[in-house]
Amino acid sequence: MKGVIARPAAWLLGGAFLLAALCLPQTALAAEAAPGGLRYTVTVSKFENRSNWAGQWALGDAWGMVMTDILNQSGRFIVLGEKDMRIEAMQEQDFAASGRTAQGAKAPVTGQMTPAQLLVKGAITHAQETGRSGGGISLHGISVGGGGGKAEINVTMYIVDSTTGMVMASTSVVGKSTSSDLGLHYSGHGWSGGYANFQKSNMGKAVEDAVSQGVQWMIGQLPKVPWRGEVVMVQNGSVYVNRGAREGVTPGMTFVVGKANIIRDPSTGEVLDESVEEVARLQVSTVKEKLSICDVVSGDPEAVSKGMMIQKF
Repeated sequence: MKGVIARPAAWLLGGAFLLAALCLPQTALAAEAAPGGLRYTVTVSKFENRSNWAGQWALGDAWGMVMTDILNQSGRFIVLGEKDMRIEAMQEQDFAASGRTAQGAKAPVTGQMTPAQLLVKGAITHAQETGRSGGGISLHGISVGGGGGKAEINVTMYIVDSTTGMVMASTSVVGKSTSSDLGLHYSGHGWSGGYANFQKSNMGKAVEDAVSQGVQWMIGQLPKVPWRGEVVMVQNGSVYVNRGAREGVTPGMTFVVGKANIIRDPSTGEVLDESVEEVARLQVSTVKEKLSICDVVSGDPEAVSKGMMIQKF
């Protein structure tokens, strides 16, 4: 009799894992990074949940997690940890600096955290999940769900320049999902939960849809964002700049180099305009992770000095 019972249970488990396996190729394709280009450092601030939706997951936290992941996959940004993670890192640095920890090469140090050029912030204004229904097959506490439903999430988001604190651009996105619950569930002694987690739920898919739209919108804003760097050293005719493979620099790229020309409002001190007063042009010959080595291809090589600004030509 035990063998008869074991077979249906095994069939249920096998069927659920087969369904999960069939979904893997699509997940792998979605995870492929888009072609790069020059990259900007960005961090995601927590999105406030102003909707009336109250489910198993905190939507604001879920949004930040999904957006951080998709920004990273896009290949167009250097994604920094969310605010709480960066605060934790700073606290760990302070703890190490207190002298109460073992000191060595692996000890965290201060003064080396990467600053964000762009901040992403926003609010979830509406979230709704409807049309869920029961069903499915259940045997001895194991079930393959048969429910389905719809979900929609509305989000307003904006990009902030971390230097000025000004909103550079804003938009609203609507994410939707209609799917069936094919998850494996088990409710037995000592453990209960769902194989279909937030990412697989209708609301999770709606969040992913909205985030994907938001990231594509952000990529469309990048041509409006100045991309600049700085000369960190000039040695033996080579110019070293503080932008490398991490920022999307590749051999052969050309930069304008010169003195930063900044015009400020005399009343407020606000930057009204910033440009580069060209003295030469550089071409990248060698790229490392965080810096590039360039040759002067036009202009006056003797005029190039440490601290000068570079920008993409």
